[in-house]
Amino acid sequence: MATNNSAPLASFIDLLLDAVCAVDVEGRFVFVSAACERIFGYTPDELVGRRMIELVHPADRARTLQAADRIMAGEPMPNFENRYLRKDGQVAHILWSARWSEVDQLRIAVARDITERKQAESRQAALYAISEAAHAAEDLLALFGRVHRIIGEWLPALNFSVALYDEQCQALSFPYHVDDRERCPEQPGTVTGSLCAEVIRSGQPLLLTPGNYGPLPALPDAVADQHSPCWLGVPLNSQKGTIGALIVKSAPGDERYTEQDKELLQYVCAQLATAIERKQLHARLQYMAQYDQLTLLPNRELLRERLRSALARARRESGRMALLYVDLDRFKQVNDTFGHAVGDMLLQAVANRLKACVRESDTVARIGGDEFVVLLGCIQHAEDAGIVAGKIRQALNEPLRLDGHQLSILPSIGIGLFPEHGHDEKQLFKHADEAMYAAKRAQRSPSRA
Repeated sequence: MATNNSAPLASFIDLLLDAVCAVDVEGRFVFVSAACERIFGYTPDELVGRRMIELVHPADRARTLQAADRIMAGEPMPNFENRYLRKDGQVAHILWSARWSEVDQLRIAVARDITERKQAESRQAALYAISEAAHAAEDLLALFGRVHRIIGEWLPALNFSVALYDEQCQALSFPYHVDDRERCPEQPGTVTGSLCAEVIRSGQPLLLTPGNYGPLPALPDAVADQHSPCWLGVPLNSQKGTIGALIVKSAPGDERYTEQDKELLQYVCAQLATAIERKQLHARLQYMAQYDQLTLLPNRELLRERLRSALARARRESGRMALLYVDLDRFKQVNDTFGHAVGDMLLQAVANRLKACVRESDTVARIGGDEFVVLLGCIQHAEDAGIVAGKIRQALNEPLRLDGHQLSILPSIGIGLFPEHGHDEKQLFKHADEAMYAAKRAQRSPSRA
């Protein structure tokens, strides 16, 4: 078999799945095998004579040139990875093996397309990172911030939004929104808001590129020319349906999003939707464990937590605080006469009036039946608690009209003061409870007062 015939050798090279190329001292292609067209999208005629660095992804050009210098200095490079931009604009991940031929004054290299492998690795890394973030994040806002950073490692995602859809209220909210142009995506006419609404309506991902508005043709000003940004919106789909959308927007001049980016983001959103539902369920369960379901006031357990915090602060700062025990006289009579539905409405009305009598920093809790407790976390003088009790008494004495019935209620209020009446929660509760019953007895027997 003749070994000096290069024609068969060239035809054999063209059969290889990996691309073979030669680059001269100036960095221009002088030879490319047939596989280059499959990997890069350019024909051999389009590549020969062109500078290699022009095809390299801008973010990888500096280290690619450094690697080329080392190869030309005589150092073989068996496993070098970088990214190229294909003719169609998509990103290709390439694994190179290259060395310098001193005799030919050429860099001889073999390129393997590892794009599918890198995408699989990215998907796996995304799933793991999102899953880890979902368990580590304290709340949804922290989770969204973490997901933003994770996605930003793979995609241009300086602008990033998460929209959640409340099906009962038919309202769209943006608990997380970072955008250099659109500050209020809830307002009509914004690209982000319109894109979110369409993604949630269809339950399908949507990619907007300059000149390609898809189902949103009414946005020519936002994506009017080739230097406009790209938008990629992916639904947050759960077993209950579409609960929201995740939107990324590239900066003008950045690389455009691709179908592969859309696929990656769909993997992320599947994990994120599960995490959101889990966090929301946890929040609902926590709320149910800490709040009274009828009046939506803190319950006994949450009151105790806040009381402990208030006591610790009062001790630390040598301050004062007060506990007001409020009981509704003749509440059972209302239930027996007008029914439990009216009784429930009465409790809700009392809760609203109690909240109107105190500061936002104070706590109004329902601890059972017709018993309420008001925690005044910080007061200047002991008399302040009496002033608040007077406001409460006056507010509750105002007649109520519920379900066609006019009701008048009279509260009994007992006050426990720190430090006068106790130094721990048990002592304060006991004193306030006893004072409340004393007030109730006094109201039943006014002649003895």
